[in-house]
Amino acid sequence: MDSRRSGRRPAEYREEQTPSSGIYFKSRRPLFRGRSRFQRIDVFENDAFGRVLFLDGLVQTTEKDEFFYHEMLVHPALLRHPRPRRVLIIGGGDGGALREVLRHPVERATLVEIDGRVIDVCKAHFGWLRPALRDGRAEIVVGDGNAFLETSGELFDVILVDSSDPVGPSTVLHQRAFYAKVKRALRPGGIAAAQAGALLFHLDSHRRKNAFLKDLFRHARFYTGPAPTYPGGAWCYVFCSDRVPPLGRLRKTPPGLRYYNPQIHRAAFALPNLLAEKLS
Repeated sequence: MDSRRSGRRPAEYREEQTPSSGIYFKSRRPLFRGRSRFQRIDVFENDAFGRVLFLDGLVQTTEKDEFFYHEMLVHPALLRHPRPRRVLIIGGGDGGALREVLRHPVERATLVEIDGRVIDVCKAHFGWLRPALRDGRAEIVVGDGNAFLETSGELFDVILVDSSDPVGPSTVLHQRAFYAKVKRALRPGGIAAAQAGALLFHLDSHRRKNAFLKDLFRHARFYTGPAPTYPGGAWCYVFCSDRVPPLGRLRKTPPGLRYYNPQIHRAAFALPNLLAEKLS
């Protein structure tokens, strides 16, 4: 029964993005509530944003706005590589990054997600994951991405780091030692791209990450894009390669994208002053 007709107040989900502010969603209908061995998982429906995924009380993805984040994480790297045959995604159990990678003529896309229950829940409640998992080019590994890089011995043309915030099991995915392993797992001419956090709230983190990435890679460039339901509404990413700079000739953009295009690609690397000053 609709809570508005029954007289019950809809449940609210709140993410505290700073000690004094945040974002809230009214749940029209809860779809999943539970815990894995790593984190709490909630999926619910909201009138404005459709289905919403919370992990440990933090917004991970919504049906309404996920494309901003996933397109900007994936396509700058994939379209700058002349022939991305093998792609590794670390994290990204909701499947949005995998869906975007599979728009390209890759031979294999390997997704390594530490929490298999996130994959199962998203497969049940987010429509884009099931077709991606049925694609014969997709390979799913339930395991620690950091450990995978240490032990697999595989090399990749593009590595995408679709991590959560640097807390809990994702902490290691934001450190220098991890990016050194990423570099070793790239083929010659390979490209890595990763989410880096909020433009407005994580400037000191961006400064620290920029310092060690510039030591590791010849080309290490931050870029930005909108993320309406993430803290501050503007998000940062990093593009890393020893041979391929972020700006240059792009392969043909795949059809069906809702935000990314070649003009957006170029504009994303023009940094706002508050970020450029921190990175200088």
